[in-house]
Amino acid sequence: MDLDELRSRLGQHRPRVLASPRQAAVAAVLRPSDGGAEVLLIKRAEHPNDAWSGHMALPGGRRDPDDRDLLATALRETREELGLALGPSELLGQLDDVPTHRAGLTVRPYVFAVEGEPPLQPNHEVAEALWTPLGPLRRGERDRVYRYEGEGGTLSFPAFDVDGRVVWGLTYRMLRSLFALVPPAR
Repeated sequence: MDLDELRSRLGQHRPRVLASPRQAAVAAVLRPSDGGAEVLLIKRAEHPNDAWSGHMALPGGRRDPDDRDLLATALRETREELGLALGPSELLGQLDDVPTHRAGLTVRPYVFAVEGEPPLQPNHEVAEALWTPLGPLRRGERDRVYRYEGEGGTLSFPAFDVDGRVVWGLTYRMLRSLFALVPPAR
């Protein structure tokens, strides 16, 4: 995925914004590499009070009352979770808001691009941080089905396999939204 083209597409994109009493924001942090663009993913630490405990995700979290807007939330959460201080020059744009299965919570994804290999210092909320190539995800080479055991039985969801880690749910939907902005080269 070409990051310059993505910047242009995001500049033209009019994201869907949802009104919601509870809001969160995430940062889709991309970087160029020899094999194409990569995205920064985290594995959330195991915690009994976290609905997304142990999930693969983009860095982010709920909006604090002190956050002036959701962009401030994405920046703060990325800095807290990974020690990664993103700046305004690294912001490429915003994707469509994503409603969650939790009533009243909407997540706003922001897309950033960084150069090189910024140092990462995961905090207690993050079990692991890793860069993964977007190309294989986008081309369907990592497509899987995730089976979730819930109260109503087994449900199947589309997912990506990232070296044995399952990316599904909100993060899967956000990455698919990102891919839809830039059609694959023919």
